[in-house]
Amino acid sequence: MTEPDDAALFDSHLDRTASPETAAIARSLRATVLEEAPAAVEWFDGGNGLLAFGSRRVMRDLLFAIIPHRAHVNLQLADGADLPNRDGLIEGTGKRIRHVKIRSVEASRSAAVREIVRAQVSLRSGGGSDRPRGAGRPLAAARDHRPARRGRPT
Repeated sequence: MTEPDDAALFDSHLDRTASPETAAIARSLRATVLEEAPAAVEWFDGGNGLLAFGSRRVMRDLLFAIIPHRAHVNLQLADGADLPNRDGLIEGTGKRIRHVKIRSVEASRSAAVREIVRAQVSLRSGGGSDRPRGAGRPLAAARDHRPARRGRPT
């Protein structure tokens, strides 16, 4: 039996836990992230109910996470504190991680959100000394290194 992939697991999670409006926002935001960061590897974290994106399936290489809430969806930015915030959409006070609250499908597809996604990817893809301290691999080096699923996950 083939196990469902992470996107299908996230989709199923949305069907079970989110309102139709919130689920539509999350799905649209996923499409936007993948359009702007096509090399990203995605994985579903069922314990936290989020879909993560990075250069590899490890938290160190996290770029984004899509986190559904009751009335909105957060786009978590791994290096949000270091990103330009021209439109004032990036929120939070974390040392490194910040987020954007997405409240509509239209907002999830907006030029401002796309610009933020591109800025996050660009920051990591730049490599060298301007990469944030503690940042993982650049997205350009992304490869899906997940092992074949057999038996019980580790």
